[in-house]
Amino acid sequence: MPVFVDTGNLEEIERFYRMGIIRGVTTNPTILLKDGVRGGMRAIEARSKEIAGLIAPLPLSVELTTNDREQMIDQARMFADWANNIVVKVTIHGPDGELENLAVVHELETEYDVRVNVTAMMSAQQCFLAALSGASYVSIFGGRVNNMGYNVITEITKLRKVLDQFGLNAQIIVGSTREVLNVIEWLDAGAHIVTVTPNLLEGMLVHPYSKETVRMFLRDAAKAEEVLFSELEKVRL
Repeated sequence: MPVFVDTGNLEEIERFYRMGIIRGVTTNPTILLKDGVRGGMRAIEARSKEIAGLIAPLPLSVELTTNDREQMIDQARMFADWANNIVVKVTIHGPDGELENLAVVHELETEYDVRVNVTAMMSAQQCFLAALSGASYVSIFGGRVNNMGYNVITEITKLRKVLDQFGLNAQIIVGSTREVLNVIEWLDAGAHIVTVTPNLLEGMLVHPYSKETVRMFLRDAAKAEEVLFSELEKVRL
């Protein structure tokens, strides 16, 4: 499942879904707010159900809005009830490094059969622990890792190696994608999935030389039609 689109915009999702090039959708509160979702949890529920219905059975990741243990469990179960293809996003730890989140992940996956995407991770070691906890997906923020001054490719390669070595089933998602070239690089390094914004998907698809070539083909086709029409007119005369 190599490409997930990172957006809450229904028109964008539908456009790329009809092309058959996306294998899932990821959202978070920041994305939904940017895409005009207003009205609290009811609005998040409504938009999530719309997206999930549009792309089913492909997965949709929806992020928790709390870091209280009991509320996280309750909210995750509620999200999972919205649609069969919803995956719940849980951050690797709390805002001050609180360590309860992986216990929540383990409980959701093993006791409640809720698929979890552990997010906001910056290293292979964080992702490895999340995979051990039972997470279905482990998300490392590639763009932010690169911004810290070291290449996330090294982390992806190490992570894929240890997941395979220990038979862990978690899928590696690399997000925070900043450049078109990241997508193939990160997949080649061992990522199962890379999340991309709509503008990056367009950047992957549209190439200036392809545009130039298409224009040449259409221009020459028009000339060929003119010649053919002229020859047919001569025959008629």
